[in-house]
Amino acid sequence: MHVEKHQTWEKPRCEIVKAMKEAAPMSRELCLICKGGRLLCGRDSCPLLQKINIQDPIEERLSQDMFGPAPSIFVGWKAYPNVFVGPMTALDSKKAALLDDPSKWYGMGFDEIIEMRSLLVRSKKQQNVRDRGTFVEKSQEIALSVKPVDIETSFVKRPTYNISFSAVSQPMGPTGIIRDFKLADNPKIPRKVDSLVSDDIRAVDAAMELFKKDYDVYYLTSILSSGALGKQEGKRLVPTRWSITAVDDMIAKELMKEIRLFPELSQFLVYENTYLENHFEVLFMPGRWEFEQFETWAPNTLWTMSYDKPVIQEEHEGFEGRTTYAMKEGGGYYAGRIAVTETLHRMKKQARVIIFREIYEGYIMPVGVWEVRENVRKALEKKPHRFGSLSDALTDIRTRLRIPIEEYVKNSEVLKQRKINEYF
Repeated sequence: MHVEKHQTWEKPRCEIVKAMKEAAPMSRELCLICKGGRLLCGRDSCPLLQKINIQDPIEERLSQDMFGPAPSIFVGWKAYPNVFVGPMTALDSKKAALLDDPSKWYGMGFDEIIEMRSLLVRSKKQQNVRDRGTFVEKSQEIALSVKPVDIETSFVKRPTYNISFSAVSQPMGPTGIIRDFKLADNPKIPRKVDSLVSDDIRAVDAAMELFKKDYDVYYLTSILSSGALGKQEGKRLVPTRWSITAVDDMIAKELMKEIRLFPELSQFLVYENTYLENHFEVLFMPGRWEFEQFETWAPNTLWTMSYDKPVIQEEHEGFEGRTTYAMKEGGGYYAGRIAVTETLHRMKKQARVIIFREIYEGYIMPVGVWEVRENVRKALEKKPHRFGSLSDALTDIRTRLRIPIEEYVKNSEVLKQRKINEYF
């Protein structure tokens, strides 16, 4: 009798996979959209991500009572509105400021990112998002501080090391249920930040004012997540993964209000960058503001193991912007868009913009949407290729993409007004 060597989604051989499919059926399309971040299959955790479990001598450094610098806090999303929140304690005081600042991670490999995140212990205690008790107030002080704050932490029991991954937020290392913690030194909170979080103003207005003062989105995400932003009656804890996309979205929308008033770009610009097995081509075209992002996955990545050919996802918005969530690309769409709006705002120009993102087989695990944001930022820092026509620009892009450019043109909403043969 012939026995299949490899199992498939449709015909699994593993009894565990069979049982999971029977309890909560999965599909390859659903998994690609979810990427483990939204649990669209209805499970409590992603069975694909659970396969990535790295044990390390880090465990030997964990104890029930710990002392160390806390660069940030983390707010979970499960069981919302009663979420788990707590400070993140660094096991290496010299690296504390680096461990939760993706803006400084560019150039690191997967092993370095995992090792670094393994040095950050997440403590958690369940709190209602509207809670304003002492525990939440101390957590906010850590989030508002621009430097790590030394804390003494007491856990219910010794934290455990079981690294987890998300398509939106950065990998998480050791975790433990916290009994309580004390601040061992004074948080360094800028006067401007302290003033804004005390004012009764909308979160978007406060965030935009800080952004214009050169506070990056990573710091703004931490503040928003802590529940410190917004009008007094509406302040609440925001799950970290939600706050990442929320900050990208609100800042970009505010920048777009001004971008739509700028003169149109007069030529075609092409930028490119590759990092962590992700290749980006960014095309700026003359015209009124429009934005489109392609996300093309090679087969045999964590999310496309059951595909035998690349999969193209597409999201876009017109001049007026979008009113629905970019479900197919999730936070990656908003991370790419904010990098583009930052650049157009600096250029004082508006344009039609398309991001071509190709994810290759070597993308072995999700590291968070910061990778998209920093990839596009780095691309846009480079000197662009300049062209007088769209056909010339696409011909240039074609030389660096693995997927034929015709496939993108065929699936493009921004370029759909013209026939494919008009481009070449």
